[in-house]
Amino acid sequence: MVSVLVTGSADGIGRETAATLVAQGHRVVLHARDEARAEDATAAVPGAAGVLVGDLASLAQTRALAAAAAEGFDVVVHNAGLGGGLPQRTVTEDGLELLFQVNVLAPYLLTALVPRPRRVVYLTSGLEARGVADLDDLQHERGPWDGMQAYSDSKLLDVVLAFAVARRWPDVLSNAVDPGWIKTKLGGPDATDELPIGADTQVWLATADEPAATVTGRYFKWRRELRANPAAYDVDVQERLLDACAELTGVKLP
Repeated sequence: MVSVLVTGSADGIGRETAATLVAQGHRVVLHARDEARAEDATAAVPGAAGVLVGDLASLAQTRALAAAAAEGFDVVVHNAGLGGGLPQRTVTEDGLELLFQVNVLAPYLLTALVPRPRRVVYLTSGLEARGVADLDDLQHERGPWDGMQAYSDSKLLDVVLAFAVARRWPDVLSNAVDPGWIKTKLGGPDATDELPIGADTQVWLATADEPAATVTGRYFKWRRELRANPAAYDVDVQERLLDACAELTGVKLP
């Protein structure tokens, strides 16, 4: 049995991931952005060990979430994220662009503050392939707003973060997963793939002891290792992202 924290597990892929892990006999703690969604998560995954609440669009709440997770976990699955449907650039209470804050900065901050797990999984998307790692404009302050491009960029940066953690923390298995185009609220009505396949690779990486699953610094889809966007392997890009996140949050990756 392993202990696992799954962020964004009130619905969709996160909830499926959590439910599958519970069914396998693991200790799972859920996460939701508010109390109402926490109740939904608890009702949907009744075997979970608990639920933590915190809105990842708030640095203060993300810090509080990390403090609530101070017990530590064997595995953290960074599943929470926003899609690319935002019609205009949106700024949070922290003065940060919303997609970047939720999809990239929040998992960075949780990674830096939650006790180091043995394994960590970052959810990305196949759209990371069209992402651009513009370290001089991480929050899309220049040019016209393109929600799908901002989403693609954030998903590339999730892979960059996973690879940076793998390199910085050789004692931790850190990988990125494209779950596929899954039939969820985020995936939309035209999505082609079902929920179980969208959760399977995360569960495998979190629990399996076979050689194919006990690797680090890799990018997977459906248990197959793929090549990610070339920018993700660039150590300079990795270091610049970590530096930018540290500056924005005031917290360096240990």
